[in-house]
Amino acid sequence: MRLSTKGRYGVTAMIHLATYFNKGPVSLKDIAQELDYSEAYMEQLFAALKKERLVASQRGAKGGYSLAKDPSDITVGEIIKALEGPIEFSSCVGGTENFKCKKSTHCVTKEVWEQVNDSINNVIDHITLGDLLKKYDTN
Repeated sequence: MRLSTKGRYGVTAMIHLATYFNKGPVSLKDIAQELDYSEAYMEQLFAALKKERLVASQRGAKGGYSLAKDPSDITVGEIIKALEGPIEFSSCVGGTENFKCKKSTHCVTKEVWEQVNDSINNVIDHITLGDLLKKYDTN
């Protein structure tokens, strides 16, 4: 199981955007250049983030993107789920496709996969951009 570049780049871009919180919008070109990412790829990611109301856009010469809410109110989980979809370690733990395993009533590993899935979600749903900014400020 590996997080794709969507999730990794998205979280990194959002941390970068959070450093400008309440300082006005930042252009995608500037974000892409600063992080050495493709501007076209950033456009795709920010379209999804905007759809989930995690970022707001402003048109015009001084336009760009800004966080839609305080960094302390945006979790890593929200960002990853906006870009990647729900975190599902295994389809047998109640994935979006409602997979029904015929062996689930006597499967000895199902509980393990449920605990792993819950643990991952618990971590990413409790770390905010604000938490990460504090670490960023100390480095």
